[in-house]
Amino acid sequence: MNKPLAKPAVHATVERLRAAFASGRTRPAAWRRAQLCALEAMLTVHEAEFAAALKADLGKSASEATLTEIGYLRGEARRTRRHLAKWMRPRRVPTPLFAQPGRARLVAEPLGVALIMAPWNYPLLLALSPLIGAIAAGNCAAVKPSEVAPHAAAVIAKHLPEHLDGDAVAVIEGGVETATALLAERWDKIFYTGNAAVGRIVMAAAAEHLTPVTLELGGKSPCIVLEDAALDVAARRIAWGKFLNAGQTCVAPDYVLVARGREAALLEALARAIADFYGPDPAASGDFARIVNGRHFERLLPLLAEGEAVTGGTSDAATRYIAPTVLTGVAADGAAMREEIFGPILPVLPVQGLDEAIAFVNARPKPLALYLFSESGGAADRVVAETSAGGMAVNETVLHLAVPGLPFGGVGESGMGAYHGRYSFRAFSHEKAVLRRRSWPDARLRYPPITRRKLGLMKRFL
Repeated sequence: MNKPLAKPAVHATVERLRAAFASGRTRPAAWRRAQLCALEAMLTVHEAEFAAALKADLGKSASEATLTEIGYLRGEARRTRRHLAKWMRPRRVPTPLFAQPGRARLVAEPLGVALIMAPWNYPLLLALSPLIGAIAAGNCAAVKPSEVAPHAAAVIAKHLPEHLDGDAVAVIEGGVETATALLAERWDKIFYTGNAAVGRIVMAAAAEHLTPVTLELGGKSPCIVLEDAALDVAARRIAWGKFLNAGQTCVAPDYVLVARGREAALLEALARAIADFYGPDPAASGDFARIVNGRHFERLLPLLAEGEAVTGGTSDAATRYIAPTVLTGVAADGAAMREEIFGPILPVLPVQGLDEAIAFVNARPKPLALYLFSESGGAADRVVAETSAGGMAVNETVLHLAVPGLPFGGVGESGMGAYHGRYSFRAFSHEKAVLRRRSWPDARLRYPPITRRKLGLMKRFL
């Protein structure tokens, strides 16, 4: 494992990146494509090593590691490379009559040197997915993996410099001290994924240099289940989205609001779905992950007592195992409902119907994701129109973030800015407005002195 960089070494690394960007090497499309190809190759050549690291840090199965991190990243790098020429091409915009003859265009230019700070729950995906956007936009970048997932961080630090341009892309390992040193530097873009408390620290540091930021935070993502929902399908999709990565997913359903008359049936369906996925003893399932470390395990334990466990409720400190748990009888103002759970514990609360569910959601900070299960198009339209969230899915969970054409990001306390696909390219670009005109003709209409006749003519062009 690489030794964390001290403050002088951090500064030297940033200066190296700045020199590389100033040289212009990252601007040509050929360089960008070559780096994306190299990233894709790295993920293929070292797939087993990356999967082993994710298993060591989070207990992820090889299939889950491939589907949610390694394979997803390969696909994103490939799609970005294929669309790069189109995204880089200047876009013409209409030129008004007063600027004729002339041409107006938007030219995407790289921001410069970017800092990417990744979290621990999807340590590979959330370090390299923003990097794909940074590279595509022509930037240099420093990637700081999370020290909470040390095996994944070490593998990233080992292989990224082997495959990518080491003068333009750097990996900087370390904990709070290293993060503090990084935030003291001047960056042209900061991309942070994590919790809101640290997000505020990042934003305060960025303000020193007026650095643009993208903050991918979290929040308690609600799931509304109405009376007309297809309960078995809803239960499977909720259980899959919630217990993927042992609930350590920023867009996992954090709690369920179910129409009061369907609560018992939904609880039974959730218990069946969990048994179908993980068997009678999920601890023995190869598909169920573990809590990342002892601190987070201890944080989650008290939440198991917040209600009655319909299924699950057991734990094992030695293996950092918490069973996939569904709770009922949870207080709306209890500990399980105040902070994002970020673990395999799902409170289910009854509501009278859609009106109460919408009011419940709107009384709390804007979530990163919102889910609705209903066969009613009218109900879906109401939730879209009357609530605010970073993203929303109807009769589904989590999958909206995997649609390449949709931006992924939060709103309010759940974040600012968005990425994925073309939105990643935009997140690390500045769209420069360019107007080109000829020297002749040069109408004197706009020049002083402005007579009443001139002013009248000018108004016709506005």
